[in-house]
Amino acid sequence: MLNQYPLWKYILLVVGLLIASIYALPNLYGEDPAVQVSHRTKSLTDEDKLLIQQTITGKELTVKSIELKEGHALARFNDTDAQLKAADALKENLGKQYLVALNLAPATPAWLRALSAAPMYLGLDLRGGVHFLMEVDMVAAIKRLEESLLSDIRTTLRDEKIRYRGVRRDDQGLHISFRELEHMEQAAEELPRVFRELEFIERQDTLTLHAKLSEVAIKNEKKSALQQNVITLRNRVNELGVAEPVIQQQGDSRIVVQLPGIQDTAGAKKILGATATLEFRMTEGTRADWLDAEQTGRTPLNSILYYERDGSPVLLNRRVIVTGDQIIDAASTFDSQKGTPAVSVRLNGKGASKMGDTTREHIGKPMAVVFIENKIETKKVGDTITKHRTTTKEVINVATIQGQFSSRFQITGLESQEARDLALLLRAGSLRAPVEIIEERTVGPSLGRDNIEKGFFSVMIGFVLVLIFMTVYYRGFGIIANVALTANLVIIIAVLSLLQATLTLPGIAGIVLTVGMAVDANVLIFERIKEEVKNGNSPQASIHSGYEKAFSTITDANVTTLLAAIVLFTLGTGPVKGFAITLSIGIITSMLTAIVGTRAIVNLHYGNREIKKLSI
Repeated sequence: MLNQYPLWKYILLVVGLLIASIYALPNLYGEDPAVQVSHRTKSLTDEDKLLIQQTITGKELTVKSIELKEGHALARFNDTDAQLKAADALKENLGKQYLVALNLAPATPAWLRALSAAPMYLGLDLRGGVHFLMEVDMVAAIKRLEESLLSDIRTTLRDEKIRYRGVRRDDQGLHISFRELEHMEQAAEELPRVFRELEFIERQDTLTLHAKLSEVAIKNEKKSALQQNVITLRNRVNELGVAEPVIQQQGDSRIVVQLPGIQDTAGAKKILGATATLEFRMTEGTRADWLDAEQTGRTPLNSILYYERDGSPVLLNRRVIVTGDQIIDAASTFDSQKGTPAVSVRLNGKGASKMGDTTREHIGKPMAVVFIENKIETKKVGDTITKHRTTTKEVINVATIQGQFSSRFQITGLESQEARDLALLLRAGSLRAPVEIIEERTVGPSLGRDNIEKGFFSVMIGFVLVLIFMTVYYRGFGIIANVALTANLVIIIAVLSLLQATLTLPGIAGIVLTVGMAVDANVLIFERIKEEVKNGNSPQASIHSGYEKAFSTITDANVTTLLAAIVLFTLGTGPVKGFAITLSIGIITSMLTAIVGTRAIVNLHYGNREIKKLSI
């Protein structure tokens, strides 16, 4: 018999629509103003949660809830006023080891969260997100280049067998001192040939060769530092899983980072601004020598005094075996022997060669891993703003070399959260120069409220007008099309939510366009049915022929539009991609609802019974 679906098809459609409704539902609950707290090196515990609660209640603020999630704490509030006051109180009382950031937490019920149902993100033009303005420390970039050249100069002088007394650096540049004039003249001839980015000046009275970077070299280094930092930040944002980020250069020394719909603002701030790296060095002497160096303040030649995290002194060789720049991959894992958090590291060819040679020659001797972090702190005293740069160097691991290392090995001695963050930083790459977040904005819904209202209003106007037109013009069949259209919107929202896509104003435009395209398919089908009825076919035959004959036309129209959307997504950026995503999803779902959905309702209503006249 014509126009009948088997039971399993109806069950499948109902189950699919039910699932779509569940995953679209979180978008109705809105968001709570929240404050997110995390620790720089470890995951928060119940004790930290209690401290946060006491700090908030001590300011006579009402907190909606405080929950621990993925190593950080999230305190929810009823209004933004309490949120801002709580953030200020936590920043004041918790100390520098804690990161406090404003957030907007989805108010999704627990039973929906248990099903991994979450609302779709809204872009900065709608919901907001996080906006960072970062300034690259160009002074540090130049210093880093000069220190690198300093090491290269020493190597070149040794390779050329030119004897020198010392090589040092200060704010005026590089200074190479000699004992004999002959050696200085040899260096003055050889070094300019090798180091074209340096300008050399001879001082025969002091037997010193002064060198400073040329203006072109300084300009190129600043440009390279800015470009590399942009690339590194993009890699880090990709690791954070942010949809539709904006990372672009602003001026000669600043970078704009916009993270629409970001949920972990504290984590983003910590990861984006971090300049952590590693150094691998051999230890020097014994533990007795280490204690003696700490007490006397005197270190042996070619040794530097470092400290472990517990405050214990360690003497390390000045020569660095491998740095974080030579790490090409890193992953958070666990030590197979102790079961403690660790970072699995893979070196490039040059780094693997150095590490292999060193470990082969020093089997049975301890090697240390030094964690280095550069920070820029801005303090305001009255009307004066000062910037204080600090570099933290601490030994995170000292282990005896048991055998020759290859390109792969593990770093232990870390907390769980610290291991994950360090792996991310090493994997994404090191910043060429430290960055300071000079402006941080968490853009809330208030700034995008007009856009949200206008966007929602435009969708509703288009939706209602289509509903009215379809009902008036196609009567009973129009009502069926309207049901399918409503289901289509629900499915689109559900898919966007499942994909955790970011909805922007262009994305709303894509949904509005989809509303029109969804009923376009039904218009083609219904017009075919009317033609078949006019040709004298029976109602059942007309329904069957209408769907069958319109299918190819609908497919051609939607496939061509889908191809255009794919091109937009592939070649476009930012808002264009947002439009292409919603349009592509809408095309696929509209074909499902317009062809399969309406056919199911029509078959349920008209199938398996005698019909004299169609309501069309």
